Amino acid sequence: MSTVNRPWYRELNRYHWFVFVVAALGWLFDTMDQQLFNLARLPACTELLGTSASDPRVGEYGGYATSIFLIGWATGGIAFGIMGDRIGRAKTMMWTILIYSACTGLSALSKSVWDFAMYRFLTGLGVGGEFAVGISLVAEVMPDRARPFALGLLQALSAIGNVTAALISMSLSHLEKTGAVGVGHSWRWMFVVGTVPALLAVLIRRRLKEPERWQANASEEAVAKRLGSYSELFGDPRWRKNAIVGLMLAFSGVVGLWGIGFFSIDLNRLVFRKTFESEARDQGEAVKDQAFLQHVFTSPDVLDRLDDKIQPANLLSLKPEEKDAERLFGAALELQKQGRTVSKESALELLDEGIADKGWKPQSADERSRREAYLAADVAAAKSADDEIARIAERTKAINGRLGFWAAITSVMINVGAFFGIYAFSLVTHVLGRKPTFAISFVLAMLSTALAFWKMQTITDVFWMIPLMGFCQLSLFGGYAIYFPELFPTHLRSTGTSFCYNVGRFVAAIGPTALGLLTSEVFADKPEPMRYAGVTMCSVFLVGLLALPFAPETRGQPLPE
Repeated sequence: MSTVNRPWYRELNRYHWFVFVVAALGWLFDTMDQQLFNLARLPACTELLGTSASDPRVGEYGGYATSIFLIGWATGGIAFGIMGDRIGRAKTMMWTILIYSACTGLSALSKSVWDFAMYRFLTGLGVGGEFAVGISLVAEVMPDRARPFALGLLQALSAIGNVTAALISMSLSHLEKTGAVGVGHSWRWMFVVGTVPALLAVLIRRRLKEPERWQANASEEAVAKRLGSYSELFGDPRWRKNAIVGLMLAFSGVVGLWGIGFFSIDLNRLVFRKTFESEARDQGEAVKDQAFLQHVFTSPDVLDRLDDKIQPANLLSLKPEEKDAERLFGAALELQKQGRTVSKESALELLDEGIADKGWKPQSADERSRREAYLAADVAAAKSADDEIARIAERTKAINGRLGFWAAITSVMINVGAFFGIYAFSLVTHVLGRKPTFAISFVLAMLSTALAFWKMQTITDVFWMIPLMGFCQLSLFGGYAIYFPELFPTHLRSTGTSFCYNVGRFVAAIGPTALGLLTSEVFADKPEPMRYAGVTMCSVFLVGLLALPFAPETRGQPLPE
């Protein structure tokens, strides 16, 4: 069989495969960490804010934490991208893996949303650096014909890291449901598991060599002075243009994924929570919770026996759109904290004032009237207060376990689509070229994301809308892995790639914050504000389309030297 006709993987020797496996594992664990954060973000912010998942502040602070993570990612990517050109791909990869592993573990120790965000920033430093050095390493080691396919497969295997994170989440959700892990604390254990990739650094340290292309450049003193130089990158019109075009392409995809796509996990939690709470309401749980409130206000010593087993958001009101049980129970706890008398009258007075640190606005006259009637209802409490506390805690544990399970399933579905979408890019671009394939991907990403956010309602939708969105959105990232190394010469490859991908993240950090503010402010009066916010932000994919006319076509060309 001729060299041209035989499969690309037949051109690889044992060392090629070793490099590919090490780089794939590094990127796989990197994406596992990213997805652990996406799965843990909503429960983490809910617990750290001490509120309910439906509180708009959860989405807002989740957006802040994600933006800060992306800023750390971009900062680390730029710094380690330069290091990758100056001290070598293998050495830099080892340090990035150690950093993101250690700081992932620190996230489990968070006490507030702000130290949580700080740990995510530090984790982002390592996560951001790994991509550029990893794909530069593979691009320079692989034979030219095999290079785009190897890079496409490398990026596609990142989906395995995301699926691994989902399986970790599912396992911990099951342990939370059975009581082996504290209610609402499984997200902390996710980050503990995220420290495991540090072991990969040992393998890198022992066997991985620097690419011959890099060694040849580094051995030439005149060229070595320009390794990883931003003045060199922007001093040459060709590299400057490529860097700016790559930046715009990356910005569009990164905002699309991190500012919209990955928040579909949070959207599903909110949608399914309503479903599961509605099931409980149909089984008479809301009436029983109303009876429990009679215990609270007739025997305030009940509050002393709670021991943090239940929170206001754990109580169900008679109607899903009302927050009577949550607000009244929250007022009782606030009165106890302030040392004031716990009674129906004092609770209503406190709600008239509002509870600012919980984001509760003063209740309207209609709300007060309804809650007076709610408290005055003749509800027979069939069980003791302790039994009621245990019942509500058990229901909460079961719902949280189911939500964690379906959040993980959503993540798996995104990445099933992602695996095929990323590798499909490498196949289509081999036939059509880089620019046409990017254009198709941007259009499909915009349409599929808008569809998922606007129409997703049922569990069935998770099994086709989410994979479709993952296929279209993540296909772009297959393009980045193939295209960015082809834009820059060896002595600037890691620096240029990290500039496109990570300065793109600096700009893209506005995406999650924008989504959070659209959810909590602009569309806060809508029944499901995240839907409107997500669809609005889909316009970001147009940025990538507008940049494509200025992009060079690199199909069939060797890497620039």
